[in-house]
Amino acid sequence: MTDIRQFTNDSAARATTDKDPAPRAPRASRLLKEQGILAQAENHFAQFGFEGASLESIAAAIGISRHKLLYYFPSKEALYQRVLDDVLTQWLASMQDISHSDDPQQALRRYIHAKLHYSRTRPQGVQVFAKEVIAGAPRYGRVIAERVAPLLKTDVRRFARWAREGRIAKVDFTHLMFIIWSVTQAYAELQAQFALLLGKPALTEGDYEKAEALIVRMVLSALAPDAAGPGQAP
Repeated sequence: MTDIRQFTNDSAARATTDKDPAPRAPRASRLLKEQGILAQAENHFAQFGFEGASLESIAAAIGISRHKLLYYFPSKEALYQRVLDDVLTQWLASMQDISHSDDPQQALRRYIHAKLHYSRTRPQGVQVFAKEVIAGAPRYGRVIAERVAPLLKTDVRRFARWAREGRIAKVDFTHLMFIIWSVTQAYAELQAQFALLLGKPALTEGDYEKAEALIVRMVLSALAPDAAGPGQAP
């Protein structure tokens, strides 16, 4: 019996030892290389779209082979998905500011500022996302529905509560968000056209500040509560 128990214990110990170790966190060098690939991929997808961009051209832009690129991302689809994931994550971070705020004017000012800052500092990312959506989101529609829709509903509920409290006018808050997205994203998608019409090689920080001030003014004016609205004197 002693031998049987010892054999059983030894077998259990070997089974524990033979188990796959816990996955290691990616090394800093790998993360740095991935970020370089993603930056170039974002530029190429923004310029050529998914169909026009190639792994060969992206790899050549960062000085590696196509085979080496596939070591980090197993396919063009996987690389494209990761670019869109990063773009969407940064965009959604600003949406959460509305649901976490209790001051409608401050929340909208911060949100509009964040969206325009995003368009100014990461225009290629906005363009990649816009191309995908304009095409009908064939490769990313499910993710958009799963990640954007819940946050949009949360923001709309917050707006509705503010309207019930008489702090803002009651409008179609879903379309309000659509309008804010459209006008702020235009400063990434159409920046070359805007700069051309302003007689400049590129939009300046001052141009974005002027745009922000006007967009904020338009949105807040549209949401100004009526004099006889809830919580207001008749």
